[in-house]
Amino acid sequence: MTRATQRLGQKVRALRRREKLSQSELASRLGISPSYLNLIENNHRALPSALLLRLAEMFDLELHAFAADDESRLTAALFEALSDPLFEAEEVLANDVRELPSQNPAVARAMISLYRAYRSANAAADALSARLFEGEREGRTGLSHVSSEEVSELIQQHMNHFPELEAAAELLWQEAELEPDDLYSGLVRHLKKAHGVQVRIVPAGAPERLLRQYDPRDKTLLLSELLPNRSRKMQLAYQIALLSEERVLDRLTEDPLLSSGPSKTLGRVALANYFAAAVLMPYEPFLAAAREVRYDIDVIGRRFGTGFEQVAHRLTTLRRPRAEGIPFHMIRIDVAGNISKRFSASGIAIARFSGACPRWNIFSTFATPGMIRIQLSRMPDGSSYFCIVRTVQADNHGYHAPPRIHAVGLGCSVARARELVYADGLNLEHLDAAVPVGVSCRLCERNDCEQRAVPALREPPLIDENRRGVSIYAPVARATAEKATAGPKRRAKR
Repeated sequence: MTRATQRLGQKVRALRRREKLSQSELASRLGISPSYLNLIENNHRALPSALLLRLAEMFDLELHAFAADDESRLTAALFEALSDPLFEAEEVLANDVRELPSQNPAVARAMISLYRAYRSANAAADALSARLFEGEREGRTGLSHVSSEEVSELIQQHMNHFPELEAAAELLWQEAELEPDDLYSGLVRHLKKAHGVQVRIVPAGAPERLLRQYDPRDKTLLLSELLPNRSRKMQLAYQIALLSEERVLDRLTEDPLLSSGPSKTLGRVALANYFAAAVLMPYEPFLAAAREVRYDIDVIGRRFGTGFEQVAHRLTTLRRPRAEGIPFHMIRIDVAGNISKRFSASGIAIARFSGACPRWNIFSTFATPGMIRIQLSRMPDGSSYFCIVRTVQADNHGYHAPPRIHAVGLGCSVARARELVYADGLNLEHLDAAVPVGVSCRLCERNDCEQRAVPALREPPLIDENRRGVSIYAPVARATAEKATAGPKRRAKR
């Protein structure tokens, strides 16, 4: 019996317990015997596809709820959380970590939530020690960090694809009779006709340096003259989402993953922006264009009047059944290395709690602003990825406004890299030149890496005070290692 089959058995049991059903009750609903259901739950029988479909229909579940992706993400998140030095003294074994998400996913999620709260509390304490303002004393710093993490998890759970918002965006094109060459004017007309909203462009010196403001009392949407046309279109479509798709936004943000008011509000913002991107870059024409130009982001951007980051983000949403794009991962960082966007459909793990691997080319792209850089990378588990990165600069808000520069990375499995124009001329059959990368130093087992900043969790280092390689944690000679490990053997962690 495969490991995937075992995981499905555990998921059926977890689903039954969540619904507070006995084995007899669920078996009766499925039309099978309790003994047969018991065999399925205990991994002695495979879950037939007919029963899988019946379970999904009965409990109004998407089939991806039974997929292994969620379990893999939970496992990766647990490993990353347990790599914190906080747990160094604990004897946590790798098999225990791997079994928890399949046997009790609710407990695994609770552990991640607790660790996330712990990290946020530490961040809030650091902020308080630096600046003792009353607002920070109330904990808003930590809360905002928790909110962004929860919204990222919601997007990841939906694989960054929301069919209802896609359908609503397509319907808007029909109802508003939008034209690609005059999209801005069409959106302005629709706001006035359908919602009675007047759009005004205000000068740069407006109070509070606002870029956008909607007043529901007099139904006026103010947009700053500093916004370029692509950003104005995005803001118009965003406002339409808030006015016309309120029920959809409310329902999607009622997800238990969003545990607070700020999380739900931030979730609504993210989903409204999703709708806006779907309006500016309609699904089918956008996918057709991406395939036609082999995912050349600059060419796609010219065709739809959007920027590099907008196109890259939209490429990660192409998950419609029977009309899928390449499964991409995306990451955005600032010059300090803070990750402000992360999503993975490619399978690559992206650090969420600790510093990411400095070997990722996204960290070096600031040295060549505006230039697209490519990288073949190989993870410790042997999986390989093809990644492109480029810096993007936010719209300039005047001479005295400091420029905001981010690096945006987009990547996919090497198996799909040939579909990208950026892979032309590369030998993708032999990956000897692939750069060894990891999720973070604590999770990477490559102790001979010259970039290593802290010791690995799964491979405790053997440090010799008389020897030094490319890293203080690099492996030492066999004789030295035997000397260092002489004495009582310790039980290996993980």
